Amino acid sequence: MRLPVLLVIASLLGAACGRGEERTSSAVSGGLLDTADQVAFGFRTLVTDGGLLRAEIFADTALFQNQSTKIVLLRVAGDFFGATGAKAATATSRRGTFDTRSSTLEAFGDVVITSVDGRVLRTPYIRYDRSSNQVYSDSSFVLTEPGEREMRGIGFRTDPNLSAIEVQRIRSGKGGTFTLPDES
Repeated sequence: MRLPVLLVIASLLGAACGRGEERTSSAVSGGLLDTADQVAFGFRTLVTDGGLLRAEIFADTALFQNQSTKIVLLRVAGDFFGATGAKAATATSRRGTFDTRSSTLEAFGDVVITSVDGRVLRTPYIRYDRSSNQVYSDSSFVLTEPGEREMRGIGFRTDPNLSAIEVQRIRSGKGGTFTLPDES
C-alpha cells in the first residue's frame, strides 16, 4: 500500500519539476539568455518620481542587459498609483522592457490595464513614461467601461487610471457618448 502512495508523490514531484523547467526554458528562449548580464526570478521594482510612488512592477523573470540599464521582463504585472498614493490601476502583459535610466516601461503582448473603477483597456503594446505619468501607444486598442460601453481605436494617450484618454483615431464605439475635443 505504501508503494503506490510513494509513486503518486514521485510522479507529482516530477510533473512539478517539469513545469519549472518549461518555464525556465521558455523564459530564456530566443537568445535572450545569451545577452543577459544577470537573470532574476520573482522580480519586483518600484518606480518613483520625486519621492512619489508611481508604479510597482512584478515579473516572473527579469533579464538584465546593458550593464543593468535595460531589463527584459517576462510575465509582467504591475500597479499604478495616483498623486495621493492610492492604487489607480493594474496592468498585465506577456513581456516588457524597463529602462532604469528613464524609468520607462514598455509592455508587449496581451496588455490589459484595469482601472480601480472598472474601465479596461486592451492593446498589444503600451509605453509608460514616469515623468509625465502617462500611458500611450500607437497600436489598436479596445476600451470598455461599466455599462457595456466600448470604444475601439488606434493610438491613445491616457493617465494610468484611464480617466482622461486622448484617442488618435476612433474606429467604433457603442453604448454611450464620448466628448470629442474642440478643434478650434
